[in-house]
Amino acid sequence: MSEFISPAKPIIGDEEREAVDRVMRSGMVAQGPEVAAFEEEFSAHFVPGRPSVAVNSGTAGLHLGLLAAGVGAGDEVIVPSFTFAATGNSVALTGATPVFVDIEPETFSLDPEAVAAAIGPKTKGILPVHLYGHPARMRELEVLAAARGVALYEDAAQAHGAALDGRPVGSFGEFAMFSLYPTKNMTSGEGGMVTAANEQIARRLRLLRNQGMERQYENEIIGFNARMTDIHAAIGRVQLTKVDAWTKTRQANAAFLDANLQGVVTPPVAEGAVHVYHQYTIRVPEDRDGFVAALKSEHSVGAGVYYPIPNHRLPSLAPYAPGLDLPETERAAREVASLPVHPSLSQDDLERIVTAVNTVAGAGA
Repeated sequence: MSEFISPAKPIIGDEEREAVDRVMRSGMVAQGPEVAAFEEEFSAHFVPGRPSVAVNSGTAGLHLGLLAAGVGAGDEVIVPSFTFAATGNSVALTGATPVFVDIEPETFSLDPEAVAAAIGPKTKGILPVHLYGHPARMRELEVLAAARGVALYEDAAQAHGAALDGRPVGSFGEFAMFSLYPTKNMTSGEGGMVTAANEQIARRLRLLRNQGMERQYENEIIGFNARMTDIHAAIGRVQLTKVDAWTKTRQANAAFLDANLQGVVTPPVAEGAVHVYHQYTIRVPEDRDGFVAALKSEHSVGAGVYYPIPNHRLPSLAPYAPGLDLPETERAAREVASLPVHPSLSQDDLERIVTAVNTVAGAGA
């Protein structure tokens, strides 16, 4: 059987290893000059003009971002249910209530009409997810948030370099979180980066990540230990020099699949949007699980299913959503499968993926 094609794959090269060795030799391995440099370079690269604050995970970035934006007990934050649980978890960890609403089917992002219907007197903000690397419906959500007097935040965990109408994701909300987990479009090994709309939020983020202190032993607020190490930052700095080329490769690989796949629904791209294809997510209307299993067992092609159980049905988050009916969310959870488009793929790999998908989809017709 042919070598297995994995649905996602971290890319770590000699430059990253050399950067880690440099930090280890320096003796400064906690939050230090590498972290500060990484923050400046990340801002310049992805969200010019906005300060960035590095933390030890994407979830920590969401949690601290919400706290820095003033979210707390008694508040409600509107979130999608079709996403990784960290989005809803982070709201709950602040003491606020995650309010789950439905998605629109093309981009799997929050449906602005559903959001509008869910806004109430306790709504503090709206937290869309730029899922799979496609920007959410930020035009409509930005107008809606301003008209209704609520804040707008961004979960950009999967969307490094995505944009809408020439504006990069991360530039719409009071804060935005980018994940740096190993399988994201770029990584620091583990970590997250939070971009802030102003220095006030950025300073509060810095306090929250470091036990509430900016200067040692002068703790100003109750905080956490969510610091990024210089080791992780050094990896991230190297990856910043590579991510644009990787994104172009992902987009080219996605275009090849778009042009050649049959029998499945390929991912649309909204007008004015730049999709960075953290995942290339198709819909399989009939027997998605059988389709994914056949790709693996018969063709050694991996496909990821993100996310088979919507947040509002998870045991951890279901208490926030009793009796909730989200039909587009449920349909997406039944139908989606993500095919490999990562930069490690060869042309032969891409052709194998096309042959596998078209064969399995045709067999199921």
